[in-house]
Amino acid sequence: MMQQMLNGMLFAQEVVEIIPDGGLDMWYVFAIGFGIIFGFLFLIFLAIFASVASLWFRAFMSGASIGPLQMVFMKLKKVNPHVIVDSRIMAVQAGLGSITSQAMETHYLAGGNVPLIVRALIAAHRANIELQWDHASAIDLAGRNVLEAVQTSVNTKVIDCPDPGRTGRSTLDGVAKDGIQLKAKARVTVRTNLGQLIGGATEETVIARVGEGIVSAIGSCNSHKDVLANPMLIARTVLNKGLDSQTAYAIVSIDIADIDVGDNVGARLQADQAEADVRIARAKAEERRAAAVASEQEMKALTQENQAKVVLAEAEIPRAMAQTYRAGTLRAAPSSK
Repeated sequence: MMQQMLNGMLFAQEVVEIIPDGGLDMWYVFAIGFGIIFGFLFLIFLAIFASVASLWFRAFMSGASIGPLQMVFMKLKKVNPHVIVDSRIMAVQAGLGSITSQAMETHYLAGGNVPLIVRALIAAHRANIELQWDHASAIDLAGRNVLEAVQTSVNTKVIDCPDPGRTGRSTLDGVAKDGIQLKAKARVTVRTNLGQLIGGATEETVIARVGEGIVSAIGSCNSHKDVLANPMLIARTVLNKGLDSQTAYAIVSIDIADIDVGDNVGARLQADQAEADVRIARAKAEERRAAAVASEQEMKALTQENQAKVVLAEAEIPRAMAQTYRAGTLRAAPSSK
């Protein structure tokens, strides 16, 4: 680099020496200055390009069509050229040449994972799944693993319902109309719905909806024997409800892995109801007994009150006779002859 600068200074000195004594022409000076600046910028370009020359050659031989100037601009924008070149080569070799390096640079500067998106697009292209660069980059920037989503679209995923690790429950408990409790386990096969991956409900929502649908389907059966005889009756009922709407997954199938008979909830409820009725009847009988005892006590009090009135009346008789004697109005009763 220093040697190149010295050569430029020597060239400028030689140019000054050959200038005629009549002075410098303005346009001539401008041309010399422009040449010096251009040469300096060209030297900087060569210095930067030297660090990515091998990458440019590899991209050129692979048909990735990334120009030298664009490689230098990547370095100036602090874009890792190794990531862009490798991703561009993968896309071109897989037949996805429509993905430009500018789009890759933009996604890289936005904090996205460019190689992951390219691999996801290649997998979707091989599986004939419609997936565009803009949609894939939006999924990646949203925090979803777009490659895993494409793989789940190709290879279905099985979800346990309920999931003991998330809900803490090992079975889905439902009660048929005859009062018998059934404990069921289901396995839900899903694949990714790429169109709803952004903003769609997650796996937890699918588990909750399927669990609710199974419990509801068990409760709508007239007898638990119907469910035991045909467990797929529950699966068909749940599938017909369209539980995968507005979710990031499409339900492929629902399989009842296990179903057991639990408690006789109806009989237990009837027994509890009968016991409650007995307690209510006892309470009402006790209420009537207490009312009768209170009435009896009231009658006894009334009797005592009347007896007291009689005693008071009897006490008035001697007083009335004494008053009669004093007044001399006491007469003998006439004889009856």
